[in-house]
Amino acid sequence: MANRSLWKLRISTMRLAPKQRYFGFKGGWLVFWITVACATDMTLFGYDQGVFSGVVVSDNFLELHNLVGPSKTKVLSTVAAIYDVGCFIGAIIAFTVGERLGRKKTIIFGTAIMSIGVILKTSSFSLPQMFVGRVILGIGNGINTATAPIWQTETAPARLRGKLVILEMMTNVGGFMIVNWINYGLSFVASSIQWRLPLALQFIFIFVLFATVPWLPESPRWLIAHGHEVEAIQILADLENKSTDHAFIVAQHREIVYGVQYEREHSIKWRDLLRGRTEDGTKSARRLLLGAGTQFFQQFGGINIMSYYTPTIMITYVGLSNSMARLLSACNAVSYFIFAGVAVLFVERLGRRSLMMISTFLQLVAFLCISILLKYAMANGSTECAKAAIFFFFFYNIAFAVGMLGVPWLYPTEINSLPMRTKGAAVATATNWITNFVIVEITPIGFQNLGWKFWPIWVVTNALFLPIIYLLFPETSSRTLEDLDAYFRSDPSLIVVDDKDAISSKRPLKYIEKENDEVHRVEEQDAGVRERTSKVDLIVDVEARHHEVSKIQ
Repeated sequence: MANRSLWKLRISTMRLAPKQRYFGFKGGWLVFWITVACATDMTLFGYDQGVFSGVVVSDNFLELHNLVGPSKTKVLSTVAAIYDVGCFIGAIIAFTVGERLGRKKTIIFGTAIMSIGVILKTSSFSLPQMFVGRVILGIGNGINTATAPIWQTETAPARLRGKLVILEMMTNVGGFMIVNWINYGLSFVASSIQWRLPLALQFIFIFVLFATVPWLPESPRWLIAHGHEVEAIQILADLENKSTDHAFIVAQHREIVYGVQYEREHSIKWRDLLRGRTEDGTKSARRLLLGAGTQFFQQFGGINIMSYYTPTIMITYVGLSNSMARLLSACNAVSYFIFAGVAVLFVERLGRRSLMMISTFLQLVAFLCISILLKYAMANGSTECAKAAIFFFFFYNIAFAVGMLGVPWLYPTEINSLPMRTKGAAVATATNWITNFVIVEITPIGFQNLGWKFWPIWVVTNALFLPIIYLLFPETSSRTLEDLDAYFRSDPSLIVVDDKDAISSKRPLKYIEKENDEVHRVEEQDAGVRERTSKVDLIVDVEARHHEVSKIQ
């Protein structure tokens, strides 16, 4: 009863100082604008991934930075890959600083750093300046990509969470597609505008982030974890477009508070995680590895061979002209974008596990066919086999888009508990970037030294990932974040396939019943309070009438 009275006091305090929050947006519209901000961040991320594929085949850029010729292959690959080192550093900063700053301030901080990187790259006249610009831009992007999916996840309704994060990854591919067409269009320009203009256009996305993020709400889950409960309650209500004392908001708040308290009581320190001391009751280490594992699978599934070097592949292996290679890369990006939209339709229906397995299997098929065709093309000098491989470059991007594009960014934000969510997402993102660096660094060297034998490596990696996903990864679709906390508190088996609730794409009945019971309990408490209040009001009214009658007498 004391807790209920405290709740009423908080609500009354909030009503004393009403103000127009978020320009009046509530419910779906408020979630929409958060999605716009997060999607812009991911569009910028996709643009960054694609822009350098055009830069590294620009004659003006190569000559200005002294990168012409086979002897410069290692330096050129490092120029491309050093960006990922910056992103790795940014992801580490996100989990060391981001948890103190909050989701919004961290994204603003990361965007400011990206602005500096864009200026340095666009104005570059030397290799050291380009190196520094790439690293600084990467740091900002690493901070943002480790934070934006968490912000989206913690503010989105459970029924929309997966679709919205996958939609953001579709916009990521949208940015990749846009810059590929820009690269193609500017391939007919001989001056430095060919590569400087695409780099400068990143400011469009940066301006949108500065215009939207500052006025949007902070994550209510982060606020509760840091003692700002009054503000968190109001934001929970605004996101659902309900009153702050609505039974659903009260139940949701209690569930989040319970999850935070439980995790604090059972959480473990980083040094204990590193030493393997993980007997904490919340499976922090296991959840951390599951989230990071999806990003590892994404990178060693081969995507950034395609993202960074598709024009180079078309020129080197297929024998196409620079202009035709850029055109086909842009067309490839269009199909990539379209099929990224398909994933939005199925991420909740089929679930995260199924999409990852389907996507990984299709990637395996694509690399197997590419390996066979390029082997015969290089062995027999067959241009027909080389050209046939173009289809499977397209097919690979389609396969990646339907699953492994978005799920590795969504899964770590869901699988980790609230106090570990920032750390878990940052570790997953750091895993992405450090493995990304490895892939981007070794790919040109692999092209040069291994030829067609470079491609079967990725057939093997995808084949290895399939049974791991099937056996070890629990489903997260259609569940609240608190459902997942409850699942791991139950000490589940490492092998998940024997537990139907753990692999079902639908929300398990036990969690639905628990939520309904909590809402019903709150409604009963409300009814009891109203009944007692009406009795007190009646007694007071009778006493007042009696007093008035006594005065008259």
